Amino acid sequence: MKLVFIIGDAAVGKMTVGQELMKITDLRLFHNHMAIEPVIEIFGGFDGKTISEIREVIFRNFAASDNYGMIFTYMWAFDIKDDWNYIEHVKEIFSPYDTEFYYVELIAPQEIRLQRNATKNRLNHKPSKRDISLSNQRLINDDNNYRCVSFEGEITFENYLRIDNSDKRPEEVAKMIKKEFDL
Repeated sequence: MKLVFIIGDAAVGKMTVGQELMKITDLRLFHNHMAIEPVIEIFGGFDGKTISEIREVIFRNFAASDNYGMIFTYMWAFDIKDDWNYIEHVKEIFSPYDTEFYYVELIAPQEIRLQRNATKNRLNHKPSKRDISLSNQRLINDDNNYRCVSFEGEITFENYLRIDNSDKRPEEVAKMIKKEFDL
């Protein structure tokens, strides 16, 4: 089993790169909003407990499956200990299945991410982002309140790749990931 974490700031391109990586590998994509959006639709708002429980079931059942592997996208706040713990928790679920872990950090400046925040693909898969002005404000607030870009040398995991995808197409980034990790 393989588990590829694609991490980075809001609207950096995690889901889109994951979609492209899925097209050229046998990995399956579980982008973060696949659990968030149905909960918002059903509950009428964000319910973190339910989202966590849905993710947990998907991780446990997928880890025990015969699938080649999963891509999981996550906005990791490096200054929040609970986010580090969450990554370790997900790894614990997959570890009994001889899982190889890979980490891809995508980075791009806020101005580019604000442009990407309104792309057709993003809005199609993330209905909660369709109020562009509110979504842009959340992105700016998150940038002000959390550090979602790692410091140089902070990520010491084996199989780590950092990509500035500011001027790279998602297909190009996916090919870089596939080649680097031989997926």
